[in-house]
Amino acid sequence: MPHVAARTASRDRDTGRYQSHRPEQTLLYQIVDEYYPAFAALMAEQGKELPGYVQREFEEFLQCGRLEHGFLRVRCESCHAEHLVAFSCKRRGFCPSCGARRMAESAALLVDEVLPEQPMRQWVLSFPFQLRFLFASRPEIMGRVLGI
Repeated sequence: MPHVAARTASRDRDTGRYQSHRPEQTLLYQIVDEYYPAFAALMAEQGKELPGYVQREFEEFLQCGRLEHGFLRVRCESCHAEHLVAFSCKRRGFCPSCGARRMAESAALLVDEVLPEQPMRQWVLSFPFQLRFLFASRPEIMGRVLGI
């Protein structure tokens, strides 16, 4: 599906040409790249371990947008220019690129296909922090609560 990658790839505002987001140049990436391995090693020395979903978040964030971890070659149908578009992590934790894309796609889906064209009321259900941590680590429990 090269057209999907080309559609969601970032474009230079002045020229309209594709420009990769170069995650390795961001401060967040540099901090995680430098300190996460040492932090994980320290946790292991203490006999502790981060939950699997947290480890995956860090590891996939460090691979996000990096050509050496996989890419698509996309070609413009009109000008035939080719570009390499790196795979993204598609995580929703702290990857700014994937988080922003997910937010925009979710909003578009809600507006275009889910929400009716009639007035509605929104309700927000909030849980105490202790329960939020439980729900984050045990999605089956959250599913049961939302099914009420």
